[in-house]
Amino acid sequence: MRRDLVALIGASALAAAACHNDSTSGTVSAPAVTRTTDTFSGTVQIGSAVFHSFPVSKTGATDVTLTAASPPPTVVMGLALGTPGDAGCTPLAGASGNVVAGSTPQITGLTTAGTLCVQIRDVGQQTAAVSYTVTVTHP
Repeated sequence: MRRDLVALIGASALAAAACHNDSTSGTVSAPAVTRTTDTFSGTVQIGSAVFHSFPVSKTGATDVTLTAASPPPTVVMGLALGTPGDAGCTPLAGASGNVVAGSTPQITGLTTAGTLCVQIRDVGQQTAAVSYTVTVTHP
């Protein structure tokens, strides 16, 4: 009986040690944030502006890129990230500028969940209607 008791205590000690096997690596990983890319295209007439609305599901980084604007190939356009309303697309503080189309984001920032908009406008350099493509990558 004494051997059974010793064997039972030994088995219990092993089971308890296995249950308390803590990892002390100290590595913590942030959960991956799924980002969505919306692509919008259209035409801006001389002296006007257009905007497109899109939903943002959670707080995170948002990038806006005017990827194409023609003609001419180097036309400067106004680009803004904002909130839609009765008066159109109201730019967020610090989220607008005059840009030339390219492959890197011209506007980047942290946004919260909700409906946002991207605005493309003539800044006075257009001599004809400008066709554009803009991408918005967001959470």
